Amino acid sequence: MKNPACLLGIDIGSSSVKAAIVDAGTGACIGSAFSPETEMNISAPKPGWAEQNPSDWEFHAKEAIGIAIQKAGIPASNIMSIGITYQMHGLVILDKNGSVLRPCIIWCDSRAVETGNRAFGSLGRDFCLEHYLNSPGNFTASKLKWVMDHEPGIFEKTVTFMLPGDWLAYRLTGEKHTTRSGLSEGILWDFKKKEKASDLLRYYGIPSGLTPPLCETFSIQGRVSREASEAFGLPEGTPVSYRSGDQPNNAFSLKALNPGDIAATAGTSGVVYCVTGKPAFDKQSRVNTFVHVNDTPEAARNGILLCINGTGISNSWMRRMAGSLAYDEINAKASAVAAGSEGLLFIPFGNGAERMLNNLNPGASFENIDFTRHTQNHMFRAVQEGIAFSFRYGLDIMNSMDIIPSVIRAGHANLFLSPVFTQTLADLVSVTIELYNTDGATGAALGSGVGSGIFQSASEAFGNLKCLKRISPGTEQERISTAYRRWEKALNTKILNSDRV
Repeated sequence: MKNPACLLGIDIGSSSVKAAIVDAGTGACIGSAFSPETEMNISAPKPGWAEQNPSDWEFHAKEAIGIAIQKAGIPASNIMSIGITYQMHGLVILDKNGSVLRPCIIWCDSRAVETGNRAFGSLGRDFCLEHYLNSPGNFTASKLKWVMDHEPGIFEKTVTFMLPGDWLAYRLTGEKHTTRSGLSEGILWDFKKKEKASDLLRYYGIPSGLTPPLCETFSIQGRVSREASEAFGLPEGTPVSYRSGDQPNNAFSLKALNPGDIAATAGTSGVVYCVTGKPAFDKQSRVNTFVHVNDTPEAARNGILLCINGTGISNSWMRRMAGSLAYDEINAKASAVAAGSEGLLFIPFGNGAERMLNNLNPGASFENIDFTRHTQNHMFRAVQEGIAFSFRYGLDIMNSMDIIPSVIRAGHANLFLSPVFTQTLADLVSVTIELYNTDGATGAALGSGVGSGIFQSASEAFGNLKCLKRISPGTEQERISTAYRRWEKALNTKILNSDRV
């Protein structure tokens, strides 16, 4: 077919905005692009802060959409539906005119940690875990409370607050919505009462009406307005029919929909996401539970999420320090060094408070540097091994919740393109890793096909999903395990000397 019916997926990351055009007939991605070519700016006005301007997401979304359509070789009129996925936990606040009042406080910003800790203590640990399956922590509700306390002039003008994906959907359709999954990622969903987290909102003094109305994850949530059609180059009236935070969406992209399915990512941050059919929580709230994309009243689906801030960003930092070599070259250099990096260790926690470390920020560091032995190649390998070690540390927490993976699914992208990282992780946790031909933007496009009724089910949408590679535990498990024990000891020493954010 020369001009197939197509689906558009938009992925608002913290490094770039990606767009994917999917052929609705085959489920295959036929054109994709990202913008900018270099990483998008993250502003840090103070230590531990992280902000981005939503206007930058809109600009780069327009750029990426235009290039993706051009690469697909189709007219924009072939786009039948739009899906949006986005960096989780961000805070976008709007005034009565729908204008953004301040830069978005994004996921890795640490300023609201103590705000959430106080709420956890005041409302009670048992109450919070029973109702929210999480501590209020450094999530969206706590970030808005921080604005209320520290920027009262801005809060007084606030009419609506949104997640990043909610905001882009608003820019496309003029309609304000969020989802139950979205509310849960902000700790704004009461799992026990099955409603907005009224007790936490009341404690924070946040009017309930500031949250957007609810819509279903898979549903027609609005249609492209005339103004947006002209600005984005998309057909007026095209439905926006799916939205999800990036990690539930990544799991959806990998067809992780049923209890026991496990998905992982290793982009700017690292994530392991396990689907469960029951409410579950970690007593220390080091991993977090959110409403999954396919949750229904008849069949509960939640996602238990382990997030590690300092993963891919550590690898990109090392790349910049080495003169911005191509990642393929870095991976080759890392592979030239034996497993264990000849004793060189890297602790990758240099991107704000780490939830799995009880919101400590121990910082990043190389350990055991030997000037006579260690080269740049050793540093490349130690960074990738250190990131894999951080995954193992977090998976041990999930193991304590009876989450024992046998297979981990991931997209064939980012750090999972590195043989060192992928093999080290397989060896450390003694599981097979399966890599698939998908990414977040492609998954969002397929989700829009489900939400608009083009596909009758998720199973139909994933007809083109293929496993590209399987990595099984290898022969270096003992050597890697020994290195991990040394790494864990070094991390524990740093934790003893670190400050709580």
